[in-house]
Amino acid sequence: MKKILVLNGPNINMLGIREKNIYGKQDYAALCEYIRQEAAALNVEVELAQSNFEGELVTLIQQAYGKFDGIVINPAALTHYSVALLDAIKAVALPAIEVHLSNIHAREEFRHKSVTAAGCLGQICGLGFQGYALALRALVERI
Repeated sequence: MKKILVLNGPNINMLGIREKNIYGKQDYAALCEYIRQEAAALNVEVELAQSNFEGELVTLIQQAYGKFDGIVINPAALTHYSVALLDAIKAVALPAIEVHLSNIHAREEFRHKSVTAAGCLGQICGLGFQGYALALRALVERI
């Protein structure tokens, strides 16, 4: 069975509390349950992790090497400046897809640029939870 690591960056654990007009009313537990259901439907194993710390996310990406077949990552605010995450994604050379709940291109200008997308197969944004399902599907077709 294929294994996919799903990583979420800073403040994703605050879903349902923060900026409901942007991120919706469902909480992080609902997101995790949604991802698990979608993975089961695709017959893939997923491991989910969330961290507010850049270094911890780098470590999780590095530990994915040889253990996972792909990565779905929502770097959250780290998207816009984390060369460390980009380098980790490139180092493990696993197919990765970047996901954002909101449409980062329709928000503040500083959110328009993704540093981490350069290490990914693609980017899905603005589709809420569904973006994770699409990312999983895309990875399953490629791994």
